[in-house]
This record gives sequence, structure tokens and C-alpha cells, in this order.
Amino acid sequence: MNPNKALWEKGDFTQIAASMRRSGDELVDRIGTGPGQRVLDLGCGDGTTALPAARRGADVLGVDIAANLVEAGNRRAVAAGLNNLRFQEGDASHLDDLGDAQFDLVVSIFGAMFAPRPFDVAEEMVRVTKPGGRIVMGNWIPGDPTLVAQILKICSAYAPPPPEGFVSPMTWGVDEHVVERFTSAGIPGTAISLERDTFVFEQPTPTADFLANFRSYYGPTMNAYEAAEADGKGEHLHKELTDLFAEHNTATSDAETRIPATYLRVTVQPPA
Repeated sequence: MNPNKALWEKGDFTQIAASMRRSGDELVDRIGTGPGQRVLDLGCGDGTTALPAARRGADVLGVDIAANLVEAGNRRAVAAGLNNLRFQEGDASHLDDLGDAQFDLVVSIFGAMFAPRPFDVAEEMVRVTKPGGRIVMGNWIPGDPTLVAQILKICSAYAPPPPEGFVSPMTWGVDEHVVERFTSAGIPGTAISLERDTFVFEQPTPTADFLANFRSYYGPTMNAYEAAEADGKGEHLHKELTDLFAEHNTATSDAETRIPATYLRVTVQPPA
């Protein structure tokens, strides 16, 4: 099995995605989608941005490497009565069954950044986008002090070392790498814009319960806990993450969780 597929099928990201719905909806408003647009949501999970885009009238295809998330997305589309939305399995590094210049908008929010071979990912996103269309990515930023970057940083200190040749997904949060990858795919540097934005995780439960979801359902965190416990360091990891979640919770009640996280929003506009 593709190790990336195994990672994201290991848990159940829908449990995390439930806390991301409002920000996903708000982001779709900022991006701007509507009737007449054909949209590809790449690394879509169960539809945090794909469903809002379809609700606004776009014809949306969600592609994800994890079969369980594709199934969950299709169930959500049926439950919402959205016949303009479907989900299928696919790898952002090689979208073999998608033809050239098919989509007005390609969106990938914390999705394609985790695929291997980042130059291939950029090339594929450009290839399937219509001339004059747009690509919008949301990528976590390495070293950023907010939640997700710190989760991944902490977990990497406990997890086994990556295989030789591994390219960290966090490099998608570095301006220079983003520009290099898209210019290599034929995009002029002037057609690439980068800005910091905020995604908010919200859950009507205490931070301990929110962390429990990451421990039980988020592949990278699950792997870190397994490695830490095997090394006798499970309590150390848990304390680090408990402190992190508590520190960043901005909810006014201890019974709720509201944690903002900074990310890099990338907008690419292939020339018409």
C-alpha cells in the first residue's frame, strides 16, 4: 500500500474535520465559487470545502487518497442532496484519470501538501486547471507558533525517522518552495500570490476531548503516540500536547475548544 494512503486511512480524519466546518465554509466564501464553475478539491477529506462549494452551485469533484474519506464524503453529499458533488480516490502526485484544462478552480486545503513528490503535485494541479483559472492551496507553515505546525513539530520528535528521500510536507508552507514548484510547472512568478490566513478549529467539548480525537483519529499523531509509548515516552508526549492545546484554546468556557491556526494561502492564476 502507498504509505501516504496507509497514513490517512489509519485513523478517521472525519473526527477532526468536524471541528473545521465553519472555517471551511468561510474560506469558500473568500475564494469565491458559484454556478457555472467546475471545481476540483484535491486532498478533500470528507468535504470540508467541497460541500460548501457545491452548495454555492459549483460542479465539484473531490479527490482524496483515503478510501474511507471518499466514502464519507459521498455519504455527506447524498445526505445533503447535492447531485453536483462527487468524491473519488486519487493521488495528487499523478491525477491519471483527469484530463488537461478541466477545472476553473483547483482547491487543496491541507491536502495536497501531504502528497509525495511536490514538483509533480504542482505540475498536476497546473495541468488540470483551465487557462485563466485558479489554484488555491492552504498549507501549514513550518515553525509557526500556532496549533497544527506545533502538533506536527512535537510529533516528529517522537515518531520514527522518515525514509530516505522524504520531503517534508511542511515545505509547502515556505514561500520560496511554493514559488519554485509552480514556476517549474510553467507559472510566471507574478501569477503566484502568498498570504497568511487563519483557520479555526471549533468543538463544543474541552480541549482534552479535542486532543483525544487527534490521538485516536489523526494519522501523524497516532504514529507519534505509538512510537513514544514503545520508547517509554508516551506520558511526555501527552503532556506536551496537552499543554499545547490548553495554551492555544481561546474559548471563553472550559467546556469548549476554539483554537486558531495560521496557514499559508497560495493563489496561482495560470495565464489565459
